[in-house]
Amino acid sequence: MTSSSDRSHDVRSPKTYSIRTYGCQMNVHDSERLSGLLEDAGYVRAPKDADGADVVVFNTCAVRENADNRLYGNLGQLAPKKAARPGMQIAVGGCLAQKDRDIIVKKAPWVDVVFGTHNIGKLPVLLERARVQEEAQVEIAESLEAFPSTLPTRRESAYAAWVSISVGCNNTCTFCIVPALRGKEKDRRPGDILAEVEALVAEGVSEITLLGQNVNAYGSDIGDREAFSKLLRACGKVEGLERVRFTSPHPRDFTDDVIAAMAETPNVMPQLHMPLQSGSDRVLKAMRRSYRQERFLGIIEKVRAAMPDAAISTDIIVGFPGETEEDFEQTLHTVRESRFAQAFTFQYSKRPGTPAADMEDQIPKAVVQERYERLVALQEEISWEENKKQVGRTLEVMVAEGEGRKDDATHRLSGRAPDSRLVHFTRPDEAVRPGDIVTVDITYAAPHHLLAEGPTRTVRRTRAGDAWEKRNAAPADKPKGVLLGLPTIGAPAPAPAPTAGCGCD
Repeated sequence: MTSSSDRSHDVRSPKTYSIRTYGCQMNVHDSERLSGLLEDAGYVRAPKDADGADVVVFNTCAVRENADNRLYGNLGQLAPKKAARPGMQIAVGGCLAQKDRDIIVKKAPWVDVVFGTHNIGKLPVLLERARVQEEAQVEIAESLEAFPSTLPTRRESAYAAWVSISVGCNNTCTFCIVPALRGKEKDRRPGDILAEVEALVAEGVSEITLLGQNVNAYGSDIGDREAFSKLLRACGKVEGLERVRFTSPHPRDFTDDVIAAMAETPNVMPQLHMPLQSGSDRVLKAMRRSYRQERFLGIIEKVRAAMPDAAISTDIIVGFPGETEEDFEQTLHTVRESRFAQAFTFQYSKRPGTPAADMEDQIPKAVVQERYERLVALQEEISWEENKKQVGRTLEVMVAEGEGRKDDATHRLSGRAPDSRLVHFTRPDEAVRPGDIVTVDITYAAPHHLLAEGPTRTVRRTRAGDAWEKRNAAPADKPKGVLLGLPTIGAPAPAPAPTAGCGCD
């Protein structure tokens, strides 16, 4: 419990904050907004090597079965730290907070604030209220109060940004709890989206990723079935915007006009992350997925015909209730036919509140594990074969920040090719910055990255690199500006890699 003397101390001292993010790209972007809100309210981000922060925020995910255990385990570790640090506050938001509500403060009574997916803008107010009233504040809005794009945002990248075009989801997949937590789909007005894109480009951003729970369903809320393809083409007219990506689309809504817009708009990258979930028609029906294997493979074929060099990634669930060996073989068949550059594979996770949780024929863990390992081995082989096709090609790579964990030891830099493949390249003689563009020759391929071991052909300094340099030239003890809208995706630092969504798209 915080005493009045603690509160007066907090008012006089600068408060620091730390945000721990779990889950999909939506949560990563929401955390940028939470950072912006807190900095707007006078908080300062705690240094990474700091022993602790005055406010610790958990932005949670409810999709995987271990989400609860991870949260409560982390909260338990913070309990003694909070007891030893007068004035410290802990807040829990995101999908698990929306789902569990009052349960969180019952299990962890040292938590100060619980807020939901629809009212992240209330965090600073709730923290202050908890401090003044000296009791936990639990506030969960049942529907969206305001489109979150209106909130201040502290972007993690100077050169790449998320732009939300919709929130919520109208699908009813039997394994997914997200629609119940995020609500029905609500679309932003196209003019508002483009205004944000143009503002970001004016700040130096050169890559944007359009973001939605079901991104290519955009337009259903505003009555225009071709709204998403029109939006892609409109982004192509924004001067200075070099790369456009989007995640994650749903096969049901992936129409020919979207494929044409991708192929005909130069700054829309030849990269697609489209969740398969299962290759079995029977399982897809049980999942309540509104497409079948033939439809999915047909989309892949059309995309490759229009963009032969496109890199396609996916999400797959192994061990859905009732999945037989024959069903699983159909998934393996679809993977072989699709030739995914990358697949994010998940073992089915039983989530209370979803129809699948009550289905019969839940698959034994040992069977799921064995199938999972076979799928991973197959995809690893395909990823390596597809990457080997890149050897000998000359690629334009956008230099990234934080992508190559071994860059210092190997004297390399890292970045993303247009199709979002990760490329490690020899450090050029001239200085390059994240956001700059280099041209390199690919000499080696591994399953999850490419190498360019020869000299860099060209270096193009960009406005995005200028923006990165300007941001990092600021004094270390001065809060960085609160800017519009992006991240290191889950972890691929922008430029964004194809990343798994919540496994529910």
